[in-house]
Amino acid sequence: MMSGNWGYGGPGFSGMGFGMLLFWALLVVGVVVLLRWFATGADRRAPPSEGASALDILAQRYARGEIDRAEFEQKRRDLGAL
Repeated sequence: MMSGNWGYGGPGFSGMGFGMLLFWALLVVGVVVLLRWFATGADRRAPPSEGASALDILAQRYARGEIDRAEFEQKRRDLGAL
């Protein structure tokens, strides 16, 4: 009669098989994170330079696509009231 011991080649996760799975999963996640970081750019959300006016900052936000045209126009009118 056979014993139920499958050893390293049997079904299920052995210690080494789980370690390799974890290694490859971490490697793939690391590569994806690095690619996303390079794709978005490290300085994309850099703060505005010193002395930039509110209108300059508004124009930069519009150029980056953070706000749409209607919001830009409304805020520009609001800033004109200053």
